[in-house]
Amino acid sequence: MELYNLWFLIIAVLWIGYFFLEGFDFGIGILTRVLARDDVERRVLINTIGPVWDGNEVWVLTAGGATFAAFPDWYATLFSGFYLPLLAILACLIIRGVAFEYRAKRSGVRWQRRWELAIFWTSLLASFLWGVAFANIVRGVPIGPDKNFTGDLADLLNPYAILGGVVTLCLFTFHGATFAALKTAGDIRVRANRLAAVLALVTALPALAFLIWTQKDSGDGWSLAAVVVAVVALVASLGANRLGREGWTFVLSGLTIVAAVAALFLALFPDVMPSSTNPAWSLTAKNASSSPYTLKIMTWVAVFATPVVIGYQSWTYWVFRKRIGTRHIPAS
Repeated sequence: MELYNLWFLIIAVLWIGYFFLEGFDFGIGILTRVLARDDVERRVLINTIGPVWDGNEVWVLTAGGATFAAFPDWYATLFSGFYLPLLAILACLIIRGVAFEYRAKRSGVRWQRRWELAIFWTSLLASFLWGVAFANIVRGVPIGPDKNFTGDLADLLNPYAILGGVVTLCLFTFHGATFAALKTAGDIRVRANRLAAVLALVTALPALAFLIWTQKDSGDGWSLAAVVVAVVALVASLGANRLGREGWTFVLSGLTIVAAVAALFLALFPDVMPSSTNPAWSLTAKNASSSPYTLKIMTWVAVFATPVVIGYQSWTYWVFRKRIGTRHIPAS
């Protein structure tokens, strides 16, 4: 395998890992205003991701850094063309992180509720915008012969991209509900299970429409296989939820995200950013990559660093694996 193809695969895995982990993370943030009935239950939900949310964001930093080093032309075109939506996502991630840290710094009700609203809105907006961004990457955007983006914001707000945003928003919220059911105890756990069943049905229609649209426009046999896995996993997660198998429900909702994102990358390859102006001007894994020597050094760094990062994050999840409920929240 050529190193540029290997790094396309690695970057795809990084994004898949990010959406799997940050997916339930964003979902919990959205559910603080949907599932929780009072301040105590909101604190329960926030505490389920308290020890891990910042570790989940490491994946997007690594994916962005790997793209910059392995595919500088892809990085330059992407971040210049998608400047406004990516800036909005960055602002959401910054405000969201500050909200997690600052909401408990003061005991005032108004202070805490404002930060909790910030968590909700930034989680919701980021979930939607990630879908818009990736849908546009797969669909293709105006790119000229000099590899520069030649469109504007209106080109990014097309029906396919908006549907992609709706799909990621629904998927992440559903994934968050399955995580809440797995990590909480008491009445909130029961309601999370019920909500997960509803969200699975709500997610099914837009997700199926988006994946079929993707497959029709740019898919192949490999992406079709990933689409089938995503659909089967979503249906199976609904069945596992009805049986009360919360662990399997969470795994299967995660598999739905993994397979759906994999389908996008499989439909995209060998391009990294198709040109809707002229297919000959598309950025590919080959023509957008760094030198072979750079990719070789990056590969050796990844071989040694990746197991350490995965091991540490897995250990963190193991340490904080127990359920929490309202009885674990001390009185304010």
